[in-house]
Amino acid sequence: MMDTTPLRTSRDFRILLTTRTVSSFGAFVTYVAIPLQVATMTRSPLAVGLLGLCELAPLLITALIGGALADALDRRRLVVGGEILLMSTSALLLVNALLPHPILGVLYVVAALAAAFDGIQRPALEGLLVRVVRPDELPAVSALRSLTENVSMLVGPAVGGLIVSVYGFGWAYGFNLATFAISAAGLVMVKASPPPPEADRPSLSSIGIGLRYAWSRPELLGTYAIDIAAMFFGMPMALFPFVALHLGGTEVLGLLYAAPAAGSLIAVLTSGWTGRMRRHGLGLIIAASVWGVAIIGFGLSHRLWFALAFLALAGAGDEMSGQFRATIWSQTIPDRLRGRLAGVEMLSYSIGPTLGNAESGLAARAFGVGGSIVAGGVACVVATVALAATLPALRRYDSTEGIARKLEEDALVTAPA
Repeated sequence: MMDTTPLRTSRDFRILLTTRTVSSFGAFVTYVAIPLQVATMTRSPLAVGLLGLCELAPLLITALIGGALADALDRRRLVVGGEILLMSTSALLLVNALLPHPILGVLYVVAALAAAFDGIQRPALEGLLVRVVRPDELPAVSALRSLTENVSMLVGPAVGGLIVSVYGFGWAYGFNLATFAISAAGLVMVKASPPPPEADRPSLSSIGIGLRYAWSRPELLGTYAIDIAAMFFGMPMALFPFVALHLGGTEVLGLLYAAPAAGSLIAVLTSGWTGRMRRHGLGLIIAASVWGVAIIGFGLSHRLWFALAFLALAGAGDEMSGQFRATIWSQTIPDRLRGRLAGVEMLSYSIGPTLGNAESGLAARAFGVGGSIVAGGVACVVATVALAATLPALRRYDSTEGIARKLEEDALVTAPA
């Protein structure tokens, strides 16, 4: 069973986990509502896929800026500020939904703003988490975060679909607004997390330092490359509103969004063994391949329960892939660079799904919805195997060596001149 030690040893981790669970639940309600509203207004898979492109451009900029800020400023303040900014995007969605004729362009603008604000907040959050727990607790931290996120992903989309179908889009966005407000109030209770005296000032030069460090670590590059490839080719969520029409109607849409979370939840509840595992790179490669195979099965499914089963398997593969990536990142990156590398990480796990949703929308126009999903799953498996063959450092990664390297690098920075 999963390890819950960080919940007992760290007050700040308990607060962070609770507040993120609340806001994540509301965010997944909106995660369903926005593409469904676009699909309702346009009846176009491409229009839904373009939401991803609107999110990508600002994220490319703010994730790197947010990483530099996280290494130079108080990380707690950045997390609270980001939560307030994200709350404002829910307010805009609510106002737009209450108009007699909601404006389609507002949905794309809000998607871009939310991505930009998340890019500012997320690196600070990742950097804050590694400061409130011990290094040996990081696998358990990853599992606990995944547990709460998957519960939110499992329940949030179903609740979102129900709220929209019964009460309308305005209630869904209002619900998300309330969860962000509650989360922001809780985050204020976390202890301040100021930067160390030797911290680099935020600048293009400091961003460059982080990028050069990432480039110097082939095992880190491997985690980025495999995640981007798997999500770019095998991310079919933009097509869910259209798959739902063939499997039972809009009332099953929430089930499609929730099924991957169900598989992830099962995986994380039985993740205690990951704390004893050392070959996280090899585990990442296997998990990404499982994701691709499951997406192929989903694309070939013509019955709802088969489709849900394959999506659950995909979610389990994605969950283990995410845990292995997060463990490698958290255990091996020195604290002085944690914010900037968190920005790079955010780009790696955001670029793939963002472009993948757009790619699936374009492919659906050429090959149909089912053909697009199957072709994407095949490409995901092929790309993962090819990258694994060319990245021996990732295949051989050992956590014992990774932790020792991080401790050595941190000691060199803090040692007297």
